[in-house]
Amino acid sequence: MRAVIAYLSYSGNTQEVAEMIASNLEEQGFLVDRHRMGIDPPIHANEYDFIFIGTFTWDRGATPEEVKDFVLEVGYKPNNVAVFGTGDTQFGGDELFCKAVDKLVHFYQSKWSGLKIEQSPRGAQEALIEHWLEGVIHHGKILA
Repeated sequence: MRAVIAYLSYSGNTQEVAEMIASNLEEQGFLVDRHRMGIDPPIHANEYDFIFIGTFTWDRGATPEEVKDFVLEVGYKPNNVAVFGTGDTQFGGDELFCKAVDKLVHFYQSKWSGLKIEQSPRGAQEALIEHWLEGVIHHGKILA
């Protein structure tokens, strides 16, 4: 199976999550491509069994422009998109926490809930990533 992890990261937190997802998928035998939004050339979405989109939330709940550009580059709404992101509850509280993730999940009508990570994915949040990914890959939904 093939997967692409397309992500945007300024601080490095979203990139850390992307790398954790990639490592987990590679351990399961996936062929994984990494795509840095705003840097790498456009992808061919139809070549992938899973498309993972990673973002942070910008300026009071906004989706970064590079992520919007990526969506336009793909040109259609694949039905195999899973969304993850990093955020910080100290800027906007729970209402705006990882709002870009919610917007992308809604836009793609993703089968899976978005994964939201508070700042760095270290510690207990590593288990959240593994749990979410297990749900996406093996069960088609988030595990309870």
